[in-house]
Parts: sequence; structure tokens; C-alpha cells
Amino acid sequence: MSWTPEDAPWWTRAVVYQVYPRSFADSDGDGIGDLRGILGRLDHLAELGVDVVWLSPIYASPQDDNGYDISDYQAVDPMFGTLEDLEELIAALHDRGMKLVMDLVVNHTSDEHPWFVESRDPDSPKRDWYWWRPPRAGMAAGAPGAEPTNWRSFFEGPAWELDERSGEYYLHLFSRKQPDLNWENPAVRDAVYSMMRWWLDRGVDGFRMDVINLISKDIALPDGVVTDGLLADGSASYVCGPRIHEFLAEMHKAVFAGRPERLLTVGEMPGVTVEQARDFTDPAREEVDMVFQFEHVGLDHGPGGKFDVRPLRLRDLKASFGRWQTALADVGWNSLYWDNHDQPRIVSRFGDDGRYRRESATMLATVLHLHRGTPYVYQGEELGMTNAHFTRFDQYRDIETLNHVAVAKTVGTGSDEDLLAGIAATGRDNARTPMQWDGSPNAGFTTGTPWISVNENYPTVNAEAERADPGSVFHYYRALIALRHDDPVVALGDFTMLLPDHEHVYAFTRRLGGVTLTVLGNFSGEVQETGLELGELVLGNYPDPAGSALRPWEARVHRS
Repeated sequence: MSWTPEDAPWWTRAVVYQVYPRSFADSDGDGIGDLRGILGRLDHLAELGVDVVWLSPIYASPQDDNGYDISDYQAVDPMFGTLEDLEELIAALHDRGMKLVMDLVVNHTSDEHPWFVESRDPDSPKRDWYWWRPPRAGMAAGAPGAEPTNWRSFFEGPAWELDERSGEYYLHLFSRKQPDLNWENPAVRDAVYSMMRWWLDRGVDGFRMDVINLISKDIALPDGVVTDGLLADGSASYVCGPRIHEFLAEMHKAVFAGRPERLLTVGEMPGVTVEQARDFTDPAREEVDMVFQFEHVGLDHGPGGKFDVRPLRLRDLKASFGRWQTALADVGWNSLYWDNHDQPRIVSRFGDDGRYRRESATMLATVLHLHRGTPYVYQGEELGMTNAHFTRFDQYRDIETLNHVAVAKTVGTGSDEDLLAGIAATGRDNARTPMQWDGSPNAGFTTGTPWISVNENYPTVNAEAERADPGSVFHYYRALIALRHDDPVVALGDFTMLLPDHEHVYAFTRRLGGVTLTVLGNFSGEVQETGLELGELVLGNYPDPAGSALRPWEARVHRS
């Protein structure tokens, strides 16, 4: 959008920090992070300078998918604390000038949610709150291929689970313990909107909406095209489905209209195209403020999917980011991220987490944060935390990873060595190892036994050490965040890609009024020549500039 510094929404110059509560800070020694642990670490976030804290789910849950399977939307799971703890956290954040965004998971619930428990009865008024269907015509319930469609679940296996009581199947795009809500039913939508208003009334400042573009399904539920065995990709029937814009506009009107301007809404949208994102984030349509898209974090996936890792081609990354920057320049808004609870650590993924950990971590941060959009920092990213580098299957906890290993072993695809290499590179547990606070046992995360192992490099990579070192990744992130806050060109300037075909250098300009920022990042461990004329150095991750050549993993921002 062509906003000016005077009329731009506050979130254009904001930075969001994601907390994964289970792994952030444990206050009671049970090995699981909690709300009081977060409360005890707010000074770290205040010093970093972030504006918003986004909490991954802390609702009541059986924890089949680490809280993304919710059994009560209006209760805090006892493992994390109490509703009073959460209210204290909201107040403490507000006192520090920060906002709180909650995770909204309403494509599906837990199978232990009272709504679903009631829906198991075929005569229940809530039967139509979920997607219940009989077996395929002419087939007996439970027979191979009798599922209502041939869709594959995101977490392996069929997307339908047989309920023996009724002889019918329910749809679950994710775990079998995460049945999909039927958004075609207006009573479902009203219940969701009421819950959202309840949270806003308690002081919450917005929502990150989990897989929100999957809530509208093609009610015909057609089969997908089979490419492997009996199961198929059914995404054409539920990714940005036929009523998705209607549902999001209705949600905005029912929940957010007339509320203060302080609120933030971001929709996680797997499979969304840049054209669709323009519509979702067009302020005139009143749907969401920004979307999380997945194009750039799929560039290193091979034909076998996310665990089939390929080296990143920098030209592909530039083409992807450049396309999104251009397409959302006049309508809509970008969200900018490398890491989150579902992605591996970026310094291990696209950087060098050994000799050049500090340089590559800060270079990757510079390139991301200087794009046009709202940056998101995932816990530990500001410390340069790395992948877990686990070497055994029993070290992993994530359901997606464990299901993948089980299926691969059953069908005999890949050796243990290949399986371990794939999940070590891109598994979700890389992001979920405990936050590394200091060099004490368990990195200061807990006095007990952590629910998942702490990364072995915590004695040298930790918040205490980073805060004590003026040249650290942490203090570099502080400078990046301050630059966005202080200089309108970072938030609102035009974007122009430079050197689009260079295989190792990422370069672009941001322009607003008479100010131009030139941003450079070396995605390699070798010196790279740019040939660019550069102005005054504003920020860099090496102590002294060296002409137009970039040293290994060097980042620079110049003003002219």
C-alpha cells in the first residue's frame, strides 16, 4: 500500500517475536516451559526491542500435536499455568509497551473437545459441526480404500478416520486426533467468533490464524489425483476453498469491526499464491492484515518433500521474495520470516552454523528485515541458535517426524542414515529445543529434566553470553529492530532487486522520498565482488567496510 509515515498502520514498523511456550522458560522445574517462565524473561524481549509477542497455543489440549489440538478454547492448559497467569502476562506486556497475539487454531479441534465428543453421536445436533461421511459407495466401513475420499493427511496416511460406533468416517487433514470443523455450518462460525471476542475482551491484541485458508472445503469432496498408491493430494478441494474470502470477511465483521486500531491479524496460509494474498491482505476487503506464505521455505525441498533436502539456489530465493515484494507493493502487505515452530533454524539451513555462525546469522537477519513487510523473530533466532543436530530417532518428539519415520520404515524407503539426515536438516524439533539462556545445566531453561534435549552447544550459544558481547547476534538484532522503528524507509520504502542473477550476493534497494538504502548480503563463505557504488554505511556485521567486495557472509546497509 502507498501509506505515508503519518497514516501507515502501526504494524508496518513493528517486529513480532514468537514464543513457543513449551520450550521458552520453565518456572516450576517440571521440564516444560510455562507462562510464569515467560513472565520472568520479559526483560530480554524488552531489551531486544520487539513490539508484539505471539504465543503458540497454551490452551487446554491432550498435546497430540503440541497444543495445536485444542480441547477447550477458553481454558489454559495446566502444564502452562492458569488463566490468571495469562492475564498477568498480558498486563506485564502492555506495561512494557508490547502487545500479545494468540494462536487461533480453528480449522480443527482436538477429538477430545466437547464439540467433537458430542458429534460422535449420529443423532446429536453437533453431528454437522464436523465432516462426517459414510464409506465409499458399495464398500464396507474399514475396508481398504473405503474412505469417503482418497485424500492424504499432512501427517501421513488417510485424511479420514473410521468411527466404529457409527460406521462413518470423520475428516482430519492433520492428526487423527485433530478432526476438521465444518465451517459450512453457521453455528460453528458463530461459536468461533464468540470465542475470539471473549479473548479480545480479556486484552489480547490479535490472532495468528493457524492454516486459516483450509477452513473452506469443496462440499462435493471430490477425489484427488492419485500419484502414489491409494492416497492423493486433495488440496485443490480445501486450499483457499470456495467460501474462504466470505468466511474471513464475516469473521472480520463479527469480531474485529469497531475494535481499536491496535489489533493485528495474520493468516497462516499454506499453498497461497501471491495473487490470492493480494486479495486476503487488501485493506479494502477487510479480511486479514498479512499472511504467512510458504513459497520461500519450500525452495530446498526435493521431489520427496521436506525431508528430501536440496541445496538452496540463491537465484530462486531472490525470484520468490522479489515476486512477493512486487505483487504486494500497491495492495496488501508481506509478513517476513525465516524461522518458526515448524521450520528448522535458518542459520543451519541457509547459513553456516559453524565457523561463520555469527556472520551468517546476522546476514540472514539483515536481508530479511530490510524487505518491505512485518518481520517475525522466532525465539532463539536473535541468539543465532542452530539446529539440534540429533543423531538418534529416539531424540525426536514431533508427531510429523515420528509418523514420517514410521511410514518410511514400514515401506522400506531409505536407510536409517538417509532418514536421520533428512529429519536432522528440516524436522520441526530443530525449532523446539529449549531456549538457551545461559551456560548452566539445561541452559537455564529448567531445573528439572527438559521435555526434549537441550542443544549441546548451549555453553557457548546462550542469551547471557550474547548480551555480554557487544558484537553478538543479539545486539545486531537490536540494531536491526531499531532501524525499522526509526527510519520510515525500512517500513514503507519501495523495493528494487539488484543483481538478480548473482549466485551468491543478495542485493536490493529501498527508497522513500529522497532516501535510498542499499542492502547487501553474501550467501557464501567466499569473498564476492558486487561492483556497486555505495553510500554511507548505516549497518554492517563486520567492524569495518571494505569497498564494494563482500567478505564471507557479510551484510551491509548503505544510505545515499
